[in-house]
Amino acid sequence: MILAAGLGQRMRPLTDHLPKPLLPVAGKPLLQYHLENLQAAGIRELVINLAYLGDQIRQFVGDGSRWGLNVAYSEESEPLETGGGLLYALPLLGEQPILLINGDVWSDIAIAELSSRVPEEASAGHLVLVPNPSFHPAGDFFLPQDGALITPQGVAERRFTFAGISIISPSLIANYPQRRRKFPLVEVLRLAIEQGQLTGEVYRGGWSDVGTPERLQQLESALQAQSRGQDSILKS
Repeated sequence: MILAAGLGQRMRPLTDHLPKPLLPVAGKPLLQYHLENLQAAGIRELVINLAYLGDQIRQFVGDGSRWGLNVAYSEESEPLETGGGLLYALPLLGEQPILLINGDVWSDIAIAELSSRVPEEASAGHLVLVPNPSFHPAGDFFLPQDGALITPQGVAERRFTFAGISIISPSLIANYPQRRRKFPLVEVLRLAIEQGQLTGEVYRGGWSDVGTPERLQQLESALQAQSRGQDSILKS
C-alpha cells in the first residue's frame, strides 16, 4: 500500500493544484519511482489511498497495468491521517503482512531484498530506519542492532529515523485499542514497540523525505548528479 492522501501543506504553493506524490523529480512524478520499484520487486497487487486531489493520482496511475500492477483505490472523503487511512483500507488489504510506503518519500532500497530479510519473529512488523537527517536529528526509534526488536529506550547512538517504509500485519491496525476515524500510524508503532512486536533495520543507501520545497530541490539535484555518474548526496 502507498499512502498518498495527505494535503501536502508544507509543500505549498507547489501542492495548491497538484498532490504531493505527483510532484516532478528529475523528470517524473515522485509516485512513479515507487511504482517502478514495486514492479522491479515483483509485486503485483497495490492499494493506494486517495483524498486531496486524488482524481489526479487515479488518472496518472489508472489500473496500474502500465507498471504491471493491479491497483485498487481506498478513497477517503477527507484525509484520515496515516493510521486512519490504513484502518479505512483494511477491507482491501487482506490478512497477510503488507509492504507500506509513504507516498512522500524517495528511496532506492531494493524492495525484494527487504521482503526476504524480515525476521520470522516479527509478529507485527518490520520497519526500515535511516540515519537521522539534519532536519530530524533526534530520530524516532532505538534499534540495538539490525534485525533486532526495536526498543522503547536505548543509547542515543542507536536512535534512528523511520524511513516511511515498512512491512506490517494489518492486524496491527485492526487490533489497536485506540483506533478512531483519524489517527497517526506512529501511535500504533509506539505501542507495538512497547509490546516487543516490531523489528527493524537501518538502510544507509539513498533516501529522502520530500517534506519541503527545499528538500524536493535537494532530491532533484542529487538525482541529476547521479544520472551524471556522480555519488548521490542522499546516501548516509
